[in-house]
Amino acid sequence: MSDFARKDFSTKAEEKLTPNSTKSTGEKIKEAITGSGDKIARGVQPDSSKSDSQEISDKFGRSKDRNVHGSTGESIVDKTKHALGADRH
Repeated sequence: MSDFARKDFSTKAEEKLTPNSTKSTGEKIKEAITGSGDKIARGVQPDSSKSDSQEISDKFGRSKDRNVHGSTGESIVDKTKHALGADRH
């Protein structure tokens, strides 16, 4: 079972294992939109309020994003606070 508005592990695995060449354009668009929504939810929801499986999945996803994209590791909330200057005292 997944947390509210999140993709569960089996959905993510199915999407990764299905070759893009066999997916329709609509399926690809849906995956891109729901994947982006999942990443946003991953950054907004604190790990302490997630199910164990969702927390592990999110930690793995953040680690992968840092390696692939050179991310700082900050959450979306932290990045927003920094951009708005709300983290300055």
